[in-house]
Amino acid sequence: MREYLLTLCVTAAVTYLLTGPVRKFAIAAGAMPEIRARDVHREPTPRLGGIAMFGGLCAGLLVADHLASLNGVFELSNEPRALLSGAAVIWLIGVLDDKFEIDALIKLGGQFIAAGVMVMQGLTVLYLPIPGVGSVSLTDWQGNLLTVALVVITINAVNFVDGLDGLAAGMVCIATAAFFLYAYRMWFRYGIEEAAPATLFAAILMGMCLGFLPHNMHPARIFMGDSGSMLIGLVLAAGAISITGQVDPDALKLFVGGERNATHAMLPVFIPLLLPLTIIAIPFADLILAIVRRTWQGKSPFAADRGHLHHRLLEIGHSHSRAVLIMYFWSALIAFGMVAYSVAKESMWFVLLIVALSALGLLLLLLPRFTPRAPRWMEAFVPPRYRRRRTQVVASSRAASADGRTAREAGDESDEGDRDPVPAGVNGATAVGPRSRFN
Repeated sequence: MREYLLTLCVTAAVTYLLTGPVRKFAIAAGAMPEIRARDVHREPTPRLGGIAMFGGLCAGLLVADHLASLNGVFELSNEPRALLSGAAVIWLIGVLDDKFEIDALIKLGGQFIAAGVMVMQGLTVLYLPIPGVGSVSLTDWQGNLLTVALVVITINAVNFVDGLDGLAAGMVCIATAAFFLYAYRMWFRYGIEEAAPATLFAAILMGMCLGFLPHNMHPARIFMGDSGSMLIGLVLAAGAISITGQVDPDALKLFVGGERNATHAMLPVFIPLLLPLTIIAIPFADLILAIVRRTWQGKSPFAADRGHLHHRLLEIGHSHSRAVLIMYFWSALIAFGMVAYSVAKESMWFVLLIVALSALGLLLLLLPRFTPRAPRWMEAFVPPRYRRRRTQVVASSRAASADGRTAREAGDESDEGDRDPVPAGVNGATAVGPRSRFN
């Protein structure tokens, strides 16, 4: 565990330290596209954050290769080299897209190539554990096809959810933390060496996300771009694929009845590995809804819009930070709930806890519709959004009508007077000029 934590910390430190120089490079290279209709930020912000994340990935693998306990992963398995090769391909395509906005079909082809590179080096699904049947061996083309499909779907699911400051990196970090607990449990408790590469990939991916988050939280100074979102999606899928089909159900020694009974009993544990989209269920649901919505409207599935889940949270009335935290909450509930269910699936208290947390999540979703208003004598001690502004607007409208102005103009002026200008230097786009913006 100490070596895994050391690898995580080195990866996070390298990613964090590289992000600042990468931001300056992105500004100098002009990787700051204009604001699009679907964007929620208000000023052009530099991209190419994936360069720093790829540097953290390389540093994590390099450090792990020189550690005593983790060195065996590189000697006994070719999966770390397969991951690095596929990550280099998808990272290069993402960098080109962040700078030149390449076509969506070209990006999709690059994703297939990156997945194929990993498959050619041995990172593939070997068999599927099916309840009531046992372990079903896959042919080479079946395993390769399933591997490519899982990689491409996971990459696009993470890419689709990358719409708010800190959202994609935080959700992937939460999902990876849950996956790390599962993989480490398989490796440490049951002594299954095949789980070691997946545990290493999870530790490195957590370091990449944690190192980038301080620069990406609202207001973001830099975006990860497609070079970062596709990279972390590929690493997440690679970790799940590296352990799927490698764990022998009989090696878990849960039942003496044979492989079939063991596979049936361990199904809740195998599901997150067979389908990594179960761990990142929120991005996957967003992906499916986006494809259905765009196809129903007669548009291309790759056409961007403002109908994603995080956009709808903003439309309900949530602030930027609260929308991100709500998505964090649901991601953690699903990811850690799945891992906890695989450990204590027969405990009734666990089911009650999940129900209670789900009810809390629904309450948080509806919170803007039930915004409380503080009494007048407490208005000086609460945030401005809980104060009563009606009397101020009415008074200003009466004064405006006396001056020949409309009440709407007076209300607009009163709203503008309540907003304080944010000084230059808060957001990444202020590197272009010293202009201020409003909240």
